[in-house]
Amino acid sequence: MKLLIVDDEPAIRLLVKKYADFEGYESDEAADGMEAVIRCRQTPYDIVIMDIMMPELDGFSAVKEIRKNSDVPVIMLSARGEEYDKIHGFELGIDDYVTKPFSGKELMMRIAAVLARSNRAVAVQQERNVYENGDLKVDFTAHSVSIGGKPVDLTPKEFELLSYFISNKGIALTRESILSAVWGYDFYGDDRTLDTHIKLLRKSLGDFRDCIVTLRGVGYRFED
Repeated sequence: MKLLIVDDEPAIRLLVKKYADFEGYESDEAADGMEAVIRCRQTPYDIVIMDIMMPELDGFSAVKEIRKNSDVPVIMLSARGEEYDKIHGFELGIDDYVTKPFSGKELMMRIAAVLARSNRAVAVQQERNVYENGDLKVDFTAHSVSIGGKPVDLTPKEFELLSYFISNKGIALTRESILSAVWGYDFYGDDRTLDTHIKLLRKSLGDFRDCIVTLRGVGYRFED
């Protein structure tokens, strides 16, 4: 597995690289967002660890550029823990958000969890075909969603969440089961991560937002 570590602080890059080497990962480094974009165009990384505040090009802008050509999983690093930053990152398609200072061991566990989810999602999508509900069409093989023939732009995590809902259509899903299935059993976040993604997914689904039914005190259920 090949990682790209992006941070303008050499000490942070050294810390992450030290733990990554110990876990058997191969890693490259980039000191700013622009260098990260260039490296991602040249090398097919398995995951990117991206800082937010950097010279030349900040982490958010770098992820936006990378997403034009790649769905590589991204874990965002930041000294700021504001909800706005997290929501903005998830809207851009990041897979996890880690606030500095962080534990190197915990970061490695998050990397392993994201990679495992990514691999499972690919395997599941290859087994499925197409789900249709009126004007809503979800093509699991093509990893695409459309409403009335118009493409719906979902982040990788939103698509994974929608896929899980559809595969369990009509079943009451607890918040814990959703987090375990979509984020992994060793997920270190909190319920707000799920709330944020449900809100974003509903917004993306437009007239089909009500297919995701809130079950008070339980979780959610997806209905046609």
